[in-house]
Amino acid sequence: MRTFNEAAKAIFGKSGETLGETERHVLDRVREKRPVSVDTNVAFSAGQTFGARLADGIARVGGSWGFIIGFLLFLVLWTGINTVLLTADAFDPYPFIFLNLLLSMIAAIQAPIIMMSQNRQAARDRFEASKDYEVNLKAEVELIALHHKIDGVLLKEIAELRNEILRLHARLDPQAGQDAGRQDREP
Repeated sequence: MRTFNEAAKAIFGKSGETLGETERHVLDRVREKRPVSVDTNVAFSAGQTFGARLADGIARVGGSWGFIIGFLLFLVLWTGINTVLLTADAFDPYPFIFLNLLLSMIAAIQAPIIMMSQNRQAARDRFEASKDYEVNLKAEVELIALHHKIDGVLLKEIAELRNEILRLHARLDPQAGQDAGRQDREP
């Protein structure tokens, strides 16, 4: 088995010290004959805090049709109660100033939570792209190693066939076999 530096030079064309962290990780996994692929959902979720999971849940609910329809029903109910049912003693009469205050507060809280969730989604996308790169790099390394192995086998077979042809040629025409042997030795 090659040393780490020999493998790095043969596969990446640079020394082991100049390899990046991902290349080093992949090369180690190749040499150990271990996979580099992981379940990115499990790996990413393992590092999330309670607050991150909560923000993702709020963003998931706030961006759903169920929330939009439920909120529309709430608005219709609020305005209906304050205009039709409680015409004399409405707790938030038209122009619904208290409702506007509540909506502004919800929007002020919900917008940063959704932005946090979007930032985490971008981080998740980068994490998945990094894992995809590792898997692709390992596949390339494995293909290069397989290509080298096949090339070695083919070169060996070609050399054996050439020797066999020379041997057969020498048996058919002893003088021609000696001439061919001399030509191989001459530069």
